[in-house]
Amino acid sequence: MRIAMISEHASPLAEPGDEAAGGQNVHVAELSTALVASGHEVRVYTRRDAPGLPDRVSAAGGFTVVHVPAGPAAPVARDELLPYMKDFGHWLAATWREDGWRPDVVHAHFWMSGVAAVTARRQFEVPIVQTYHALGTVKRRHQGAADPSPRERIGYERALGHAVDRVVAQCRDEIAELRRMGVPPDKVALVPSGVDTDRFCPTGPATARVPGRPRVLAVGRLVARKGFHELVRALRAVPDAECVVVGGPPADRLDSHPLARELRDLAESCRVSQRLKLVGAVAPQAMPAWYRSADLFAATPWYEPFGLAPLEAMACGVPVVASAVGGLTDTVVDGVTGLLVPPRDPRALGTTVRRLLRDGQRRFAYGVAAVDRAKEGYSWSRAVARLTAVYQAVSRHRPGIRASEMTGEMAAETTGEVVA
Repeated sequence: MRIAMISEHASPLAEPGDEAAGGQNVHVAELSTALVASGHEVRVYTRRDAPGLPDRVSAAGGFTVVHVPAGPAAPVARDELLPYMKDFGHWLAATWREDGWRPDVVHAHFWMSGVAAVTARRQFEVPIVQTYHALGTVKRRHQGAADPSPRERIGYERALGHAVDRVVAQCRDEIAELRRMGVPPDKVALVPSGVDTDRFCPTGPATARVPGRPRVLAVGRLVARKGFHELVRALRAVPDAECVVVGGPPADRLDSHPLARELRDLAESCRVSQRLKLVGAVAPQAMPAWYRSADLFAATPWYEPFGLAPLEAMACGVPVVASAVGGLTDTVVDGVTGLLVPPRDPRALGTTVRRLLRDGQRRFAYGVAAVDRAKEGYSWSRAVARLTAVYQAVSRHRPGIRASEMTGEMAAETTGEVVA
């Protein structure tokens, strides 16, 4: 099939350490690579955010990245991109008409990509599959007034659930949230993200560590919702263990990063500063060695739509202690591949980590089970098989709801009365 991926803010070519780089960038890149390996032709459309970018780039995974001229050819914060989605969609439709490359299905990643896709379909009929990656209702619930999302986000997401042909949810928690939003259940398909189990595996080199000192590893962007503050506080209950945090800007820029400074100040006040190590951005090829170096992996977010890093750790044979939120309640089987703890509870987190570090036999059993779960339930081949079935199902039918048949809110927004 010809598959058009739309990832308006998250380029699969993004370098680790970029402020905008996160799980969606990795997901789109690895999914596209896996689809190409299965015989599909994939083009990823992402916004041009620098003047020198080529129109098209052939990625190492065999897919093509197309830079879309929507908005200024300069970095723009993700939450400020909505006004450019109308132009993004019009450009897609014009390009598909003119260059003869007609996609069999469009897969939109994140809600603004969905807005662009539906805008394009007003001129170029094609089935649309939507993956939200994160929902505005959940973000608003946890961040309240601090949520920087556009005020229209939740309305767009709700309308998209009716306008597209299928919504791909990544975990059961997301399905429940979509149901509360009023998205028709028969439009929702559960397809979790995948993990490269050839690259992330128990065998191979491990990053050096202090002999005899237990290591707790955490990986993620340096943002408050990832729960790194709670992890630092939990270190007080875990004598002698070191906590290594991989993620954020490159190491030479950590001193100027606000959250990195907060974590170091917090560690000083908790008297654990000698046991906290902020590594900064790490090259993707080095990540398996970091996972293998750990005694356990800690994933402590307040909320998490899916959580790719814990799955990568599991594939490397590392037991996971995770907050019982979102996608983590699917990937981490409590008492089998790791342990779940209440979010934002440093005391419970510290107690759980301490007990697990002292029980080597239990960690070993969890690690073995984690590898099996990653391979059997979350390999990219399995994810691609499920997604291909979704693509084929929607492409056999006329696109579900034309722009002219949408709810009034969505029709107004995609014709520019809100977007433009």
